[in-house]
Amino acid sequence: MKRPPTRAFFFDLCFMFIPLGSEFQHLALPERFTFPFYYDVHPIAKHAVDLLQQRLSTEEFGHDFGLGRKERLGAIGKMFGVLVVQNAQQQIGYLAAFSGKLGNTNHHVGFVPPVFDILEAQGFFRREEVEIHELTIQLEQLEGSQELDNLKVAYQEFQAQWANQLEEQRLKNKESKSIRDIKRSEALVQDPQNIAVLESQLREESMHESRRLKALKKQAQEELFARSEQLRLFKEEIEQLKARRAAHSADVQQRIFERYTFLNALGQTQNVLNLFAESPPAGAGECAAPKLLQYAYLHQLQPICMAEFWWGMAPDSEVRIHGHFYPSCKSKCEPILGHMLQGLDVDPNPIAAIHPPKSLDIIYEDDYIVAINKAPEYLSVPGKNPQPNSLEDLKRYFPEADGPLLVHRLDMSTSGIMLAAKTKLMHQRLQRQFVLRKVQKQYIAVLAGIPTQTQGEIKLPLRVDLDDRPRQLVCQEHGSYAHTTYEVLETVNGETRIRLFPKTGRTHQLRVHAAHHLGLNCPIKGDDLYGQKADRLHLHAAKLGFYHPYTNDWMELNCQPDF
Repeated sequence: MKRPPTRAFFFDLCFMFIPLGSEFQHLALPERFTFPFYYDVHPIAKHAVDLLQQRLSTEEFGHDFGLGRKERLGAIGKMFGVLVVQNAQQQIGYLAAFSGKLGNTNHHVGFVPPVFDILEAQGFFRREEVEIHELTIQLEQLEGSQELDNLKVAYQEFQAQWANQLEEQRLKNKESKSIRDIKRSEALVQDPQNIAVLESQLREESMHESRRLKALKKQAQEELFARSEQLRLFKEEIEQLKARRAAHSADVQQRIFERYTFLNALGQTQNVLNLFAESPPAGAGECAAPKLLQYAYLHQLQPICMAEFWWGMAPDSEVRIHGHFYPSCKSKCEPILGHMLQGLDVDPNPIAAIHPPKSLDIIYEDDYIVAINKAPEYLSVPGKNPQPNSLEDLKRYFPEADGPLLVHRLDMSTSGIMLAAKTKLMHQRLQRQFVLRKVQKQYIAVLAGIPTQTQGEIKLPLRVDLDDRPRQLVCQEHGSYAHTTYEVLETVNGETRIRLFPKTGRTHQLRVHAAHHLGLNCPIKGDDLYGQKADRLHLHAAKLGFYHPYTNDWMELNCQPDF
């Protein structure tokens, strides 16, 4: 039998459920819940976000968002989320949440609590954290101890002494051998009758010296082993302590994940370990969206729609723009939300929808190569889901073509010139030009903003975000070199038309270099990964210069965008 809600339940709910004003009650509610990985913000969710952002602008939360200043000094933004819900009285309101911790705590008035509070003062994590910290202190003491340094120095000195002693013995043996060679030569001339006796004596001397060197080596090995054993035992103690700490940490992480248990709209529960095929990533379950849905299910609130946004200064590695909306992250949230959304009528994934094929727009063709104008939001090559794409279109159009056809590719969202070869040899010659960076590429883009410089260059190394593919990160340590030059063409109504020249060809290079705060700090209009959605991504490959693979004549293809 279901127990009636307690007084504490209603007390908790009244602090978290924030009613929307009556002036917004007339707004038509969405027919389906938000697909969290690709969405347009519903007006009622936008209103909830505005209310939350007003609060973030005026209240202190013990966290430095870095707003209003350029220097970082530890400042960093935070992802927030709102969930519009309907209570049992048919009243519309919203819940608010932040990802991770805020001000080094999991709890703030007006924000839903975590699914599992690892920071609870009396919880097991706090106790285990103390034990792990004590092991860390022991490790630091052992690794930084004077005794370990003394053992290392003593062993190195002892090793050097024996190396010198053995080298001295080898030199003596070598000198003795030279003397024996001289005696042997003189005896052959002066006393050949007794050469056999002399040979026997010299051989005995050689064997004696060889046995002496072997004995010395054995003694060195035994004494070095005795000295190294002390060092080995000390290091073994350190390794055992490291293993204990690692096992302890792994056990704690396992116990934490077991406590991250998520509901769905059907009332079913799953813990995070069961939701991931492999070990869950750190922070799984700490994002805003799972917190919001969990709280709604626990308090019998009907989810209506949601939105997540970034508030504050961006980290150096990521493209995060203050106040902009973002989809839920895939690596941490996709398995969890896939479970939590069961039982809700959710908007379909627009990316997975099958799009109709488009006719090839051929802008150049001869007996050896062909160039097309790829449409925006159209795949260059086949992806995970069966979708029309330029490569398969080319294969159908040129069934006699020999070789891989496409020489390079464009992002699905990018339009413009793509080059293909009709034979394998032509393909190899063209591709070599791309590899050697002999091809000149020029793009036209519209930026959502106005950059500070009218021309210049950007050098920000890029690598894939392993936690949120296919997004790219700026990474000085592991990123691949990426170089772009640019020149502004015109600025109209707060937007900038710009010409971009990629000198390298990294994934999402132009999109990241435009949006990142160390680049142009102005995302490309319509960039749903690094900026804000629009009718399309306003990025177009407008010009391509290369040597014709057969004639070796320099060619330039031009194709202006329709935006």
